[in-house]
Amino acid sequence: MALKAAHVSGVPSLDHVPETPALSVSSVHLPSGVGKAGQKPTKFLVVGHRGKGMNALLSPDRRMKELKENSILSFNAAGRFPIDLVEFDVQVTKDDCPVIFHDDFIYTEEDGRISEKRMTDLTLKEFLSYGPQKDLSKAGKPLIRKTKDGRFLNWSVESDYPLCTLQEAFELVDSHIGFNIELKFDDYINYQDEELTQILQAVLKVVFKYAKDRPIIFSSFQPDAARVMGKLQSSYPVYFLTNGGTEIYPDVRRNSLEEAVKHCIENGLQGIVSEVKAVFRCPSAISKVKEANLGLITYGVLNNVPEAVYMQHLMGINGVIVDLVQEITESLAEFNHKTEEENGEEEGKANEVVNRPNFSQREISFLLRLIPELVQ
Repeated sequence: MALKAAHVSGVPSLDHVPETPALSVSSVHLPSGVGKAGQKPTKFLVVGHRGKGMNALLSPDRRMKELKENSILSFNAAGRFPIDLVEFDVQVTKDDCPVIFHDDFIYTEEDGRISEKRMTDLTLKEFLSYGPQKDLSKAGKPLIRKTKDGRFLNWSVESDYPLCTLQEAFELVDSHIGFNIELKFDDYINYQDEELTQILQAVLKVVFKYAKDRPIIFSSFQPDAARVMGKLQSSYPVYFLTNGGTEIYPDVRRNSLEEAVKHCIENGLQGIVSEVKAVFRCPSAISKVKEANLGLITYGVLNNVPEAVYMQHLMGINGVIVDLVQEITESLAEFNHKTEEENGEEEGKANEVVNRPNFSQREISFLLRLIPELVQ
């Protein structure tokens, strides 16, 4: 079986992948037991990023502005495809309510001026006053988003939806959809364990009350938040999020996959969620993660390219977080279908933990040597 359309000349440099690369993985729902701490994923997971994709307001691709990210609407839309979990960002309001929102600050326009407020300085009532309202007779404050280059844009999407709490996600999102709950903290604030504990306990209070049998994975870029969450509970796996050195931070634990593995081992965490570029630049890191008995999931714009996802499936990565849910699930289903056809005579092996394509070890070794050369 050959890689679909994997021409070397067509592989982009990792530093020049567009915000929304053109697309051309499917999975059944999570097996029971995956949502427990100490267990790695037992299949190749597909996770919907902020639901059915993040909102990239500057992108010419309408799919990136189709549904409001991190909304009940987006989560349920993603769940209509064969994904395993939806990923979303949880912060805790000033009055201790876990809510779903990505950015550290929330912006609106008041009296002709841009108003900026830190998310965690808002009460729940204040937070819910932004954007569309559940009561259609009321108008919420217009949401504005600040881009990485400092521009302010109206947060306009084709299908808008009210902001929501973590409790509402449990109550209103189809129960078959697992949750990857990212514990969101500001990169530029030094948090003490006491503060982290208070915030995480507010999250756990909701999770333990409403999760029932829903599969859950916790993750966080904040090393101490991941560590504390692992100490506070043992029911659900905790994954450490890392850029893997693609960006550099003052905290050395965030700056390489090697440090991420070390942090997980020292604190009894169950896995790593890495920027996919970091893994492709150093494929040997995968074996080190596996030797440490950790799960490995990736995120990043390259995960919207089916060949990149397929390669990760081949390399033994446990799952991917993607924006273009429909396109990726369809592509992975096609890859798997071809693999099953070619391996039809070995039907007894078809139900093994991972439906691995039938590449020889020599071919795999060649591809692992080739990838770092392609992505430098």
